Amino acid sequence: MTMEKNNSLFDPELPDEEDFGQRERSWIVPEEQAGQRLDKHVTDRFADASVSRSQVQEWIRDGAVVVNGMAAKPNAKLAAGDAITVTIPEPEPIEAAPEPIPLDIVHEDEDVIVINKPRGLVVHPAPGHASGTVVNALLYHCKDLSGINGVVRPGIVHRIDKDTTGLLMAAKNDAAHHSLAEQLKAHSVIRRYTALVRGVVPHDRGTIDAPIGRDRNDRKMFAVTDKGAKDAVTHFTVLERFAEYTLVELRLETGRTHQIRVHMKYIGHPLVGDPVYGGRGGRNLGIEGQALHAGVLGFFHPRTGRTMEFSAPLPDDMEHALYMLRTR
Repeated sequence: MTMEKNNSLFDPELPDEEDFGQRERSWIVPEEQAGQRLDKHVTDRFADASVSRSQVQEWIRDGAVVVNGMAAKPNAKLAAGDAITVTIPEPEPIEAAPEPIPLDIVHEDEDVIVINKPRGLVVHPAPGHASGTVVNALLYHCKDLSGINGVVRPGIVHRIDKDTTGLLMAAKNDAAHHSLAEQLKAHSVIRRYTALVRGVVPHDRGTIDAPIGRDRNDRKMFAVTDKGAKDAVTHFTVLERFAEYTLVELRLETGRTHQIRVHMKYIGHPLVGDPVYGGRGGRNLGIEGQALHAGVLGFFHPRTGRTMEFSAPLPDDMEHALYMLRTR
């Protein structure tokens, strides 16, 4: 269940919550990759972010890729110990407009707002979801949000998936954003989730320490891998067992994209209703999407330093599913 950590220098473009606002990547060419062309080497390093070789060649021509602090050509041959720095160009922004979308506000002050996100609501605009997101709702409600992540993700410090319910914090100014982002990097933010998973988990508690990167067979998915991956640690505790399912509490130590969903699949207990990572039975239990709820969120207030901890009850569909299982 515990897997050795991967100490790769590669930090993929995909913005895990610990990477929001960081667009520069640096690493040292290892001995075994000496002699590679620059464009191929960088493309391989960005495989987990699905960046094409032609895109990398464009970055190189535009001066966004430097070797030992100097511009280079796409076909330049690399030597062991060369220092590569890539400054990822800003994407074309998607304008987020205020929209009168109702929010379940758990806490709000001049620096931070905490909401209980319902199932089906996307956190920030992206291709295919240019409107109707948490960001659109926050812009309408708050008027002012931190500008660190630009017009696409104003105020957003971390994310939860579209069909995951529960607590999400956003920053209302840049100072608050910096504080909350640093707490995420330091792993001091408390995040506890409740999930219904398939199968009977035999251990009362455990730790899944297994690096996560892009699935080599399907770039839209993530997987436990030792190729271009990031360290990922999830702690779980069994809350209740049923004939074919288990209710678990999960505590995140890191914040990788789809981390809980990937880790639970990895140990053979995918989330009920997860359409991507092999969970089934959601619709039979009245749940559309993965049965995952971010129930507890805690952090130090960015202005006062006071410990803040919030909780949100399970959504109605998960409560109903548990009732069905308990009364069978």
